[in-house]
Amino acid sequence: MKKSFTFLLRPLLLGVLALGLSLPVITPEAMAASKSSATAKKHTASTASSRKKIHTATRTKKRSQQVSRYGKRRPVVNNQKLRAERERQAMMARLPHRVGPTEIFQTSNLQLPLNLESRAAVVINADTGETLYSKNPTRTMPIASITKLMTAMITLDARLPMDEVITIAEADVDKIKHTSSRLAVGTSMTRSEALLLALMASENRAAASLVRTYPGGTQAAVAAMNRKARELGMTHANFADGTGLNAQNVASPSDLVRMVKAARNYPDIRRFSTTSEYDLATDHRVLPYRNTNALVKNDTWQIEVSKTGFINEAGKCLVMHARVNETPVVIVLMDSNGKYTRIGDANRVKKWLESAVQSFTLSENQYTH
Repeated sequence: MKKSFTFLLRPLLLGVLALGLSLPVITPEAMAASKSSATAKKHTASTASSRKKIHTATRTKKRSQQVSRYGKRRPVVNNQKLRAERERQAMMARLPHRVGPTEIFQTSNLQLPLNLESRAAVVINADTGETLYSKNPTRTMPIASITKLMTAMITLDARLPMDEVITIAEADVDKIKHTSSRLAVGTSMTRSEALLLALMASENRAAASLVRTYPGGTQAAVAAMNRKARELGMTHANFADGTGLNAQNVASPSDLVRMVKAARNYPDIRRFSTTSEYDLATDHRVLPYRNTNALVKNDTWQIEVSKTGFINEAGKCLVMHARVNETPVVIVLMDSNGKYTRIGDANRVKKWLESAVQSFTLSENQYTH
């Protein structure tokens, strides 16, 4: 029995022994090397992945940038946004007041040529009413914040207490153009301060609060504005709100001449519209405001009434009642498309008037001699 068992077990043992001899011997050094190799492979794969991500990001960034002729990178304008902006500009260019022939008149008394960039303009002698220069004087156009002069006049006509405190309400927030304002809802000021900020800094919420607190509310105030316009003979004028943000606030340059001359009769408008700066003290901080017309701080100008305006439909606008060579003149500049064009045009008008007087004086002296 024992011999039989040994006979059967022997081949099995020999097979196990042979299998053991055929397996590789794994030493501790080999195990460490194998582990190091696996880590290296993992690191290599991670590095390759990182490089791929960096390369992709760099390629994407290069696509979103262009190199200028001076070697500086600049973002590429999104084609969709660019098309939308071009369509908006084309739509603005098709507005009724921006098409049609240009009508220019210049008085024969001033032989020197005057070239203004504004789409429409009028310069008159405020004493005699003589038109010295006009460009599209009867064209009806949006007037933007020039509207605030009429807001000021009907406010003062109502003889409301100027020391009454007005609080900015949610109804005063611009829901037409969605412009911002430093006058947060809940900010309080006197009616006098609201009028000052509306005229000097063209503060929309201040102007909105003036018409909202008008007897009968905003609707009554707008009705009073249109009634006042008719009284002044502003035949092309229409008012839709007290701020000028609504493009339905329209008038012709000749209409605005009448409005500016009327505004000069109000001492508060003369004082507030030409104030260069004002610090409004609120409950939490002091808000500094500056005049939107930089010319009021220019010593070479004698400005008695000033108001600027801008919305896309109206372009840059400026009206002034000023004295040039001691002659009172009304200057109306409408629809300037450059940031400084209206200021440049105003300075060109002033230089033109001064040069004309000098030229007339020189020719008169030559004639007498």
